Amino acid sequence: MPPRDTPTARQTRLGAELRKLRERAGKAARETAALLSADQAKVSNIEAGRVGVSEERIRRLAVFYMCDDVALVEALCAMAREYRGQFWWDEYRGVLAPGFLDVSELEHHAVSLTSVQSVTIPGLLQTEEYARTLFGAPHLKLSVEEIEVRVEHRMRRQQVVHAEQPPVVGAVIHEAALRMRFGGRKVARAQLERVIEVTGLPNVTVRVIPFTSEDFIEATHPVLYAGAPVSQLDTVRIGTPFGGRFLYSETDLKRFRELIVLAEHAALDPDDSRHFIHHIAREL
Repeated sequence: MPPRDTPTARQTRLGAELRKLRERAGKAARETAALLSADQAKVSNIEAGRVGVSEERIRRLAVFYMCDDVALVEALCAMAREYRGQFWWDEYRGVLAPGFLDVSELEHHAVSLTSVQSVTIPGLLQTEEYARTLFGAPHLKLSVEEIEVRVEHRMRRQQVVHAEQPPVVGAVIHEAALRMRFGGRKVARAQLERVIEVTGLPNVTVRVIPFTSEDFIEATHPVLYAGAPVSQLDTVRIGTPFGGRFLYSETDLKRFRELIVLAEHAALDPDDSRHFIHHIAREL
């Protein structure tokens, strides 16, 4: 089977973790190639996520790399067992850019999702009309058809919040995002009411950073921290108007965990946040 031209973010991550294990063990790629009866190009493609790797090979590599972290090895094996066409977002392959599918995949496999946003409401909490307004922004230059498929995909992503075993969802939203009137008063009010409604779910917590807070200064790019079944596989996604990027180095994960702690410290508690959002909604 030829190498994948566009591996998913999760396939890339699996390869990156295998490379990390090899490097920590002090093994050269040629040594791994010899173990697998393959050439170094095959090892390179596996570690880039461009070639799949079986569960059996992952277990052999774990022994070869002297990795005794059972939970991590099991998590990597679970990733290896996944296949294209298995999940709902595969329906959008070839319709939406790969980045949209990567976000769906990230959220689906997470045990916790924590977002920090200053200008817009997190995607998992958005109403259909609010999302349509954002995707209809002039700078994106999308057709009506493109807007609608993006809105549909975003609404389907929200299924994860209501799943049988949903992730713990936390959102820290700046007051600025709550007061933005994207789509007009009616759309903005309905969006705030949706946020209040979702906070009634046992797995969802929303905190608001008010304008009066003097303790938190944050860039405007949305931040999503996805907690994995094992902490080594945690991932941060930074959103931009034209896409996003995934970060998972130990340094980046530590930096963004600290950012979230600072944001939560600067925010109102969940009950006060709920009342605060209700007050803003009444003003519209």
